[in-house]
Amino acid sequence: MNDMELTAKYSINLSFEQIKLPPFEDILIVGSKTTQGKIGVSKAFEYLVPDEFDYIEIPDERVEAIFVNKLILRKLDQEKIVKILTDNVFPYISSKEIIKVDFKVKLSFNAIEGNI
Repeated sequence: MNDMELTAKYSINLSFEQIKLPPFEDILIVGSKTTQGKIGVSKAFEYLVPDEFDYIEIPDERVEAIFVNKLILRKLDQEKIVKILTDNVFPYISSKEIIKVDFKVKLSFNAIEGNI
């Protein structure tokens, strides 16, 4: 071997982490002009997380449907959730997007009273 010969080397940086399917937990908003559409997303849910999300059709020009975790629906009714999303999220999305919404509900009760 000659001191002038080049030696090939490589370097790798590697990291990995566990993912959860689906890659969101709370609410998914499906735009009215997305490639997958509500039917495609619904089929994916049937395979990935059967019976964990409820489908709600939305009469909005940008939003076709939302999928809501049933645990959230045990805390707030569907109309309240749709109103919150309509007022605070829908104005900022386009019809070609699928949006993941983190929607954490915290319930609290004050001064619960009763007879002893």
